[in-house]
Amino acid sequence: MRFSISSGELLKNLQIISGAIPSNPVIPVLEDFLFDIKGNSLTITASDLDTTIKSVMDVRSDENASIAIPGKILLETLKSFPEQPLTFNVNMDTKAIEITSSYGKYRLAGESGEEFPEMPAPPEEHSISIDGGLLKDAISTTIFATTSDEMRMAMTGVYFAVDMNNITVVATDAHKLVKYEMKNLATNIVASFIVPKKGLSLLKGAMSSDEVSLSFDTKNAFFSFGNTEISCRLIDQKFPDYNAVIPQNNNNILTISRTDLLGSLKRIAIYANKTTNQVSLNISDGSLTVSAQDLDFSNEATEQLTCQYDGEPMTISFNAKFMIEMLNALHSENIRLELSSPNKAGLLFPDQDSSEVEIMMLVMPVMTHG
Repeated sequence: MRFSISSGELLKNLQIISGAIPSNPVIPVLEDFLFDIKGNSLTITASDLDTTIKSVMDVRSDENASIAIPGKILLETLKSFPEQPLTFNVNMDTKAIEITSSYGKYRLAGESGEEFPEMPAPPEEHSISIDGGLLKDAISTTIFATTSDEMRMAMTGVYFAVDMNNITVVATDAHKLVKYEMKNLATNIVASFIVPKKGLSLLKGAMSSDEVSLSFDTKNAFFSFGNTEISCRLIDQKFPDYNAVIPQNNNNILTISRTDLLGSLKRIAIYANKTTNQVSLNISDGSLTVSAQDLDFSNEATEQLTCQYDGEPMTISFNAKFMIEMLNALHSENIRLELSSPNKAGLLFPDQDSSEVEIMMLVMPVMTHG
């Protein structure tokens, strides 16, 4: 089999899908890209069995065939070329691959395409169309709140709840929780599933703002857009009842510039205890005092910010690292922090209304002893 292809186009496609190649594959062939040619269409696949990415591109070829090509050496070779046409000659009997560029020839050993595991196919029904920009934002806003604790498998992924015209995307690690609601979607499905973090990270990196088609069955979720398709094996666990932890009656409302609070927390956190990252917010009418101390090292810092505050004066402590992550994930100019009492979770909202999206972030307070 022989085919020709642009080195730059091939590299661009391989870089998008190479993230699925595992560092310690269960079976050796997973270190390869699967090249599958039918007519003048080349489908390239990379997989770690849980996450699979396919990319389709045009190619000039003389026959239909499939071959597995070692990923690392192919990527490194392509990165070293300026844009040019490359010709691949594959001996289908010995699986030897010869690449010809304008500089010379490169030989490497491939494996039979048959060795590559069969990948799940998306179901016909259950397909939802989502704006790519919106889905990308939903992933960026929630993914940081997942846990890496394998003992709590459900919380290592991001929960998707599809309810007719809304999709609610939730992530939590029990210290913080993010809920991102996409509204007014044209769907008539009710379902929920948990997508692993790795698949979503790869999806976020590969996605443009095109429409994304999301489909799913009981085992996998499939995202397809442009010439790319990603399938993720779902986490087969029950997601915690997150509504139960959201405090009611949060009548103390602080409104403040997001960048002012973020800057202050970054500076004050330097002086906080390194294990708890505890910073205290002392809030009263029109003024917020942010402070931290690390008694072990006699470090201490205090800043005062102006804000709008409607409620009882209050002092509440949070983990600065969590607050900083949350404020970084929001994009609004101002944020609202809604509080009920110093020992209940605080709720963060972007202070702007949108008919398409609702975002809520919850952060548990750090309880002070003594």
